[in-house]
Amino acid sequence: MTWIEAIVLGVVQGLTEFLPVSSSGHLRITSAIFFGRDAGASFTAVTQLGTEAAVLIYFAKDIWRITRTWIVGLWDRSVRASLDYRMGWYVIVGSIPIGLFGFLFKDQIRTAGRNLWLVATTLIVFAFVLAFAEYWGRQHRTLENFRMRDGIVMGFAQAMALIPGVSRSGGTLTAGLLLNLTREAAARYSFLLAIPAVVMSGIFSVGDVFEPSAPGTSTPSGAQMVVATLIAFVIGYAAIAWLLRYVAHHTLYVFVLYRVALGTLVLALLMTGTIAAT
Repeated sequence: MTWIEAIVLGVVQGLTEFLPVSSSGHLRITSAIFFGRDAGASFTAVTQLGTEAAVLIYFAKDIWRITRTWIVGLWDRSVRASLDYRMGWYVIVGSIPIGLFGFLFKDQIRTAGRNLWLVATTLIVFAFVLAFAEYWGRQHRTLENFRMRDGIVMGFAQAMALIPGVSRSGGTLTAGLLLNLTREAAARYSFLLAIPAVVMSGIFSVGDVFEPSAPGTSTPSGAQMVVATLIAFVIGYAAIAWLLRYVAHHTLYVFVLYRVALGTLVLALLMTGTIAAT
């Protein structure tokens, strides 16, 4: 991997991780168009540690309060009715689907799941699913109304993002809207839900990212991996604040149009042989 490649991909990761446009899909597409190869699923997982570090810092007070209340609530029944205690369980239970499917389909995620035909198709298909959710969802429920059913549904939606192009934030936002949550409530739970899955995935992928590359896959040095992750952290931190402000006052249709445009572009490049699918 070249330094410019590592820097560009770090920027792309930071910009797209929290938007409903698929950061893994963007890393795959950017690598193919500008560098003629694939940085790999492990590179994506490790750079996500940078963006999740941004989440940990941005939501530090919320995370500490939820964690403390959940631990206390394990033996103190008086706090079990609180939202913080329940939210602790919602995040734990909601994280199970992506952990389970990620373990079962690890090899497919790293190989067939990165085919650009699949990435482009999922970008377009799930754009229309997001559009339907934005149109149909009544958005009258806040986090105070959040229930275990919501956590489970959004957990399975997050698991779909194991396929590049679906988008973890896009999947959870879509599910949240279909459950009639407000965009801001769905986004906040989405941020919290991502922490266990992304952190564990990144930690377990650290070793893999430095293994000998498969054909067509670039391998970063340790320094390049650190720089890319730090860049993703800085840009990702700014993106969190922007997205929370944006979803509070705007619809998600702009991301729908963007996904369709990008997916169509990638399909056109594939059909003309400009880029390779694998």
